[in-house]
Amino acid sequence: HQHTGSDIKEASSFLEVADKMFELAFEFPDLQILDFGGGFKVPYKKGDHLTDMAKLGKEISLSFQSFCAKYGRELQLWFEPGKFLVSEAGTLFVKTNVVKIDPKFNFIGVNSGLNHLIRPMMYDAYHDIVNVSNTDESKKETYNIVGYICETDTFGENRELNLVSEGDILAFKNGGAYGYSMSSNYNSRFRPAEVLVVDGVAKLIRHRETMANITEGQVILDF
Repeated sequence: HQHTGSDIKEASSFLEVADKMFELAFEFPDLQILDFGGGFKVPYKKGDHLTDMAKLGKEISLSFQSFCAKYGRELQLWFEPGKFLVSEAGTLFVKTNVVKIDPKFNFIGVNSGLNHLIRPMMYDAYHDIVNVSNTDESKKETYNIVGYICETDTFGENRELNLVSEGDILAFKNGGAYGYSMSSNYNSRFRPAEVLVVDGVAKLIRHRETMANITEGQVILDF
Protein backbone atom coordinates (compact mmCIF):
# COMPACT_ATOMS: atom_id res chain seq x y z
CA HIS A 1 0.00 0.00 0.00
CA GLN A 2 1.27 3.45 -0.86
CA HIS A 3 0.15 6.97 -0.02
CA THR A 4 1.30 9.62 -2.46
CA GLY A 5 -0.35 12.56 -0.77
CA SER A 6 -2.82 14.65 -2.71
CA ASP A 7 -3.34 16.53 -5.96
CA ILE A 8 -1.87 14.14 -8.53
CA LYS A 9 -2.19 16.12 -11.74
CA GLU A 10 -0.42 14.09 -14.41
CA ALA A 11 -0.44 10.38 -15.18
CA SER A 12 3.33 10.49 -15.59
CA SER A 13 3.85 11.34 -11.91
CA PHE A 14 1.66 8.47 -10.80
CA LEU A 15 3.42 6.05 -13.14
CA GLU A 16 6.80 7.00 -11.69
CA VAL A 17 5.56 6.02 -8.24
CA ALA A 18 3.99 2.85 -9.67
CA ASP A 19 7.34 1.77 -11.11
CA LYS A 20 8.84 2.03 -7.60
CA MET A 21 5.97 -0.05 -6.22
CA PHE A 22 6.44 -2.73 -8.87
CA GLU A 23 10.19 -2.82 -8.22
CA LEU A 24 9.65 -3.25 -4.48
CA ALA A 25 6.93 -5.88 -5.01
CA PHE A 26 9.46 -8.39 -6.38
CA GLU A 27 10.92 -8.58 -2.85
CA PHE A 28 7.63 -10.12 -1.62
CA PRO A 29 6.69 -13.35 -3.45
CA ASP A 30 3.32 -13.89 -1.72
CA LEU A 31 1.55 -10.63 -2.50
CA GLN A 32 -2.15 -10.60 -3.34
CA ILE A 33 -2.92 -6.88 -3.64
CA LEU A 34 -1.16 -3.69 -4.66
CA ASP A 35 -3.01 -0.65 -3.28
CA PHE A 36 -2.09 2.61 -4.98
CA GLY A 37 -4.16 4.80 -2.67
CA GLY A 38 -5.68 8.02 -3.94
CA GLY A 39 -4.75 11.68 -4.18
CA PHE A 40 -6.33 12.42 -7.55
CA LYS A 41 -6.77 16.10 -8.28
CA VAL A 42 -10.22 17.70 -8.27
CA PRO A 43 -10.82 21.33 -9.32
CA TYR A 44 -11.65 23.71 -6.47
CA LYS A 45 -11.83 26.85 -8.57
CA LYS A 46 -11.96 27.97 -12.19
CA GLY A 47 -8.80 27.00 -14.02
CA ASP A 48 -7.81 24.22 -11.61
CA HIS A 49 -6.47 21.00 -13.08
CA LEU A 50 -8.51 17.79 -13.12
CA THR A 51 -6.79 14.40 -13.17
CA ASP A 52 -7.41 12.71 -16.53
CA MET A 53 -8.66 9.40 -15.13
CA ALA A 54 -9.20 7.78 -18.54
CA LYS A 55 -5.62 8.44 -19.58
CA LEU A 56 -4.29 7.36 -16.20
CA GLY A 57 -6.37 4.16 -16.31
CA LYS A 58 -5.06 3.12 -19.71
CA GLU A 59 -1.43 3.78 -18.84
CA ILE A 60 -1.48 2.19 -15.39
CA SER A 61 -3.28 -0.88 -16.79
CA LEU A 62 -0.54 -1.49 -19.35
CA SER A 63 2.15 -1.00 -16.72
CA PHE A 64 0.38 -3.31 -14.24
CA GLN A 65 -0.17 -6.04 -16.81
CA SER A 66 3.52 -5.95 -17.69
CA PHE A 67 4.43 -6.22 -14.01
CA CYS A 68 2.11 -9.20 -13.42
CA ALA A 69 3.66 -11.05 -16.37
CA LYS A 70 7.10 -10.61 -14.84
CA TYR A 71 5.85 -11.39 -11.32
CA GLY A 72 4.47 -14.72 -12.54
CA ARG A 73 0.81 -14.32 -11.60
CA GLU A 74 -1.96 -11.74 -11.56
CA LEU A 75 -2.53 -9.60 -8.48
CA GLN A 76 -5.39 -7.30 -7.55
CA LEU A 77 -4.86 -3.60 -8.26
CA TRP A 78 -6.67 -1.31 -5.82
CA PHE A 79 -7.25 2.43 -5.70
CA GLU A 80 -8.84 4.65 -3.03
CA PRO A 81 -10.31 7.61 -4.97
CA GLY A 82 -12.74 8.68 -2.24
CA LYS A 83 -12.18 12.43 -2.48
CA PHE A 84 -12.24 12.34 -6.27
CA LEU A 85 -15.63 10.60 -6.24
CA VAL A 86 -17.49 12.60 -3.61
CA SER A 87 -15.86 16.04 -3.34
CA GLU A 88 -17.87 17.63 -6.16
CA ALA A 89 -20.98 15.64 -5.24
CA GLY A 90 -21.55 17.61 -2.02
CA THR A 91 -22.55 21.27 -1.61
CA LEU A 92 -23.07 23.19 1.63
CA PHE A 93 -25.97 25.65 1.42
CA VAL A 94 -26.04 28.54 3.91
CA LYS A 95 -28.36 31.47 4.49
CA THR A 96 -27.17 35.08 4.58
CA ASN A 97 -27.96 36.54 7.99
CA VAL A 98 -26.46 39.98 7.43
CA VAL A 99 -24.70 42.03 4.77
CA LYS A 100 -22.38 44.72 6.11
CA ILE A 101 -21.14 47.29 3.60
CA ASP A 102 -17.94 48.94 4.78
CA PRO A 103 -15.62 51.46 3.07
CA LYS A 104 -12.77 48.92 3.26
CA PHE A 105 -14.42 45.48 3.32
CA ASN A 106 -17.91 44.15 2.60
CA PHE A 107 -18.92 41.33 4.93
CA ILE A 108 -21.50 38.58 4.55
CA GLY A 109 -22.47 36.81 7.78
CA VAL A 110 -24.05 33.38 7.29
CA ASN A 111 -25.85 30.84 9.48
CA SER A 112 -22.98 28.37 9.39
CA GLY A 113 -19.45 28.15 10.68
CA LEU A 114 -16.30 26.14 11.18
CA ASN A 115 -18.41 23.45 12.86
CA HIS A 116 -19.93 22.66 9.44
CA LEU A 117 -16.96 23.26 7.13
CA ILE A 118 -13.65 23.54 8.96
CA ARG A 119 -11.17 23.35 6.06
CA PRO A 120 -10.95 27.09 5.25
CA MET A 121 -10.19 27.90 8.88
CA MET A 122 -7.99 24.87 9.58
CA TYR A 123 -5.61 25.07 6.63
CA ASP A 124 -6.78 27.90 4.39
CA ALA A 125 -8.52 25.59 1.90
CA TYR A 126 -10.39 27.17 -0.97
CA HIS A 127 -14.07 26.45 -1.61
CA ASP A 128 -15.82 28.23 -4.46
CA ILE A 129 -18.83 30.24 -3.24
CA VAL A 130 -21.86 31.09 -5.40
CA ASN A 131 -24.96 33.19 -4.70
CA VAL A 132 -27.67 30.81 -5.91
CA SER A 133 -30.45 33.26 -5.00
CA ASN A 134 -29.24 35.85 -7.48
CA THR A 135 -28.17 34.70 -10.94
CA ASP A 136 -27.92 38.24 -12.35
CA GLU A 137 -24.24 38.71 -13.16
CA SER A 138 -24.60 42.34 -14.29
CA LYS A 139 -23.74 43.66 -10.82
CA LYS A 140 -21.15 42.09 -8.58
CA GLU A 141 -19.50 43.00 -5.31
CA THR A 142 -16.43 41.75 -3.47
CA TYR A 143 -17.12 40.24 -0.05
CA ASN A 144 -15.57 38.50 2.91
CA ILE A 145 -17.83 35.59 3.89
CA VAL A 146 -17.78 34.83 7.62
CA GLY A 147 -19.51 32.36 9.93
CA TYR A 148 -21.41 32.62 13.18
CA ILE A 149 -18.64 31.57 15.57
CA CYS A 150 -16.51 34.30 17.06
CA GLU A 151 -13.08 32.81 16.29
CA THR A 152 -11.44 33.37 12.91
CA ASP A 153 -14.49 31.89 11.26
CA THR A 154 -13.88 32.97 7.67
CA PHE A 155 -15.05 30.94 4.68
CA GLY A 156 -13.60 33.17 2.00
CA GLU A 157 -11.94 36.54 1.54
CA ASN A 158 -12.19 38.98 -1.35
CA ARG A 159 -14.73 36.86 -3.25
CA GLU A 160 -16.57 38.45 -6.15
CA LEU A 161 -20.22 37.36 -6.03
CA ASN A 162 -23.46 38.39 -7.66
CA LEU A 163 -24.93 41.08 -5.43
CA VAL A 164 -25.88 39.51 -2.08
CA SER A 165 -28.88 40.53 0.01
CA GLU A 166 -30.00 39.41 3.44
CA GLY A 167 -31.78 36.07 3.15
CA ASP A 168 -29.90 34.95 0.01
CA ILE A 169 -28.69 31.36 -0.15
CA LEU A 170 -25.00 30.82 -0.84
CA ALA A 171 -23.54 27.53 -2.05
CA PHE A 172 -20.11 26.32 -0.96
CA LYS A 173 -18.85 23.85 -3.54
CA ASN A 174 -16.71 20.72 -3.06
CA GLY A 175 -18.20 19.91 0.32
CA GLY A 176 -18.78 16.22 -0.27
CA ALA A 177 -15.51 14.84 1.03
CA TYR A 178 -15.14 17.13 4.02
CA GLY A 179 -18.34 18.81 5.21
CA TYR A 180 -20.40 16.47 7.36
CA SER A 181 -17.58 13.97 7.89
CA MET A 182 -15.43 16.69 9.53
CA SER A 183 -18.27 18.54 11.25
CA SER A 184 -18.77 18.88 14.99
CA ASN A 185 -21.03 20.28 17.68
CA TYR A 186 -18.43 22.85 18.66
CA ASN A 187 -19.95 25.75 20.61
CA SER A 188 -23.14 23.65 20.96
CA ARG A 189 -24.04 24.23 17.35
CA PHE A 190 -26.29 21.81 15.49
CA ARG A 191 -25.12 19.89 12.47
CA PRO A 192 -27.26 20.46 9.36
CA ALA A 193 -29.68 18.27 7.52
CA GLU A 194 -28.45 16.29 4.52
CA VAL A 195 -30.37 16.06 1.27
CA LEU A 196 -29.69 13.62 -1.56
CA VAL A 197 -30.86 14.54 -5.06
CA VAL A 198 -31.94 11.44 -6.99
CA ASP A 199 -33.03 11.88 -10.62
CA GLY A 200 -33.77 15.53 -9.93
CA VAL A 201 -35.81 14.83 -6.78
CA ALA A 202 -34.54 16.05 -3.39
CA LYS A 203 -34.81 13.48 -0.60
CA LEU A 204 -34.04 14.16 3.06
CA ILE A 205 -31.54 11.56 4.27
CA ARG A 206 -30.49 13.08 7.60
CA HIS A 207 -32.50 15.34 9.89
CA ARG A 208 -31.08 18.59 11.18
CA GLU A 209 -29.89 18.14 14.75
CA THR A 210 -31.64 19.58 17.78
CA MET A 211 -30.55 20.31 21.34
CA ALA A 212 -31.80 16.84 22.28
CA ASN A 213 -29.14 15.32 20.03
CA ILE A 214 -26.41 17.30 21.76
CA THR A 215 -27.56 16.47 25.29
CA GLU A 216 -28.65 12.85 24.79
CA GLY A 217 -25.35 11.41 26.02
CA GLN A 218 -25.16 13.55 29.13
CA VAL A 219 -25.75 11.97 32.53
CA ILE A 220 -27.76 14.01 35.03
CA LEU A 221 -26.49 13.51 38.57
CA ASP A 222 -28.75 13.89 41.59
CA PHE A 223 -26.71 15.38 44.41
